[in-house]
Amino acid sequence: MQAFSISPVEAVASFWRNRRLIRVLVEREVIGRYRGSFLGILWSLFNPLLMLIVYTFVFSVIFKARWSGGSTSKSEFALVLFAGLMMFNVFSECVNRAPGIILSNANYVKKVIFPLEILPWVALGSALFHTLVSLAVWLVAYSVLFGVPHATILYFPLVILPLLLLIVGLTWILASLGVYLRDVSQLIGVSTTLLMFLSPIFYPATAWPERFRIVLFLNPLTPAIEQARDVLYWGKDPNFVFILIELISAALIAWLGFAWFQKTRKGFADVL
Repeated sequence: MQAFSISPVEAVASFWRNRRLIRVLVEREVIGRYRGSFLGILWSLFNPLLMLIVYTFVFSVIFKARWSGGSTSKSEFALVLFAGLMMFNVFSECVNRAPGIILSNANYVKKVIFPLEILPWVALGSALFHTLVSLAVWLVAYSVLFGVPHATILYFPLVILPLLLLIVGLTWILASLGVYLRDVSQLIGVSTTLLMFLSPIFYPATAWPERFRIVLFLNPLTPAIEQARDVLYWGKDPNFVFILIELISAALIAWLGFAWFQKTRKGFADVL
């Protein structure tokens, strides 16, 4: 039986070796998702806008929610909310799909020699495309409503990088578990819904009682959301020491996820 390397070097090497294939598969997935629809790829623009309008109306108009230190402007609320949603959406899109990635590509397992370990990268690439579309919408809205964006937006790739590494690590783990335990997809669907409301997306982190705030910051989405808002809207520099710690932790999780996937992939063909 073929042995698959669990080395972190192989995780990086596999990505680089198959980078062209990953790009082709990402393009196919993005285009294929909207093929046949009247608006086509424009849905990638309208979906986040529609959700933003609904969430903004519910939380800023009905619940009268406001950001601490901010104004009563609904435009401000919408943009700060949107910044948090972008970070959550890239996470939820990948994690929700992860348990079914191998199941939906069973032909790659059974019939051809295919680098299965790149499938989480493909899912992440597709989700990242939608995030970039949302970011473009955010920048246009900010420019129209408030003027030239802060120079700190240049830190955004640095802020989102630890989250992307965390996502791909979790996707490797869940993709493997989804083959052996079909209930994983149901559990993940419920968990991401709970995580959305337990993350500071619709409210500032300071809204949590201080004695419970440590629980909030154990949520891996919290620092990503808070720092994304800092660099995009508030014009603050990120905490570079904290980002370094996040990068190291996320890289470790990514490697553990890759190692788990490589160790368990031998049985995929038997189960499928």
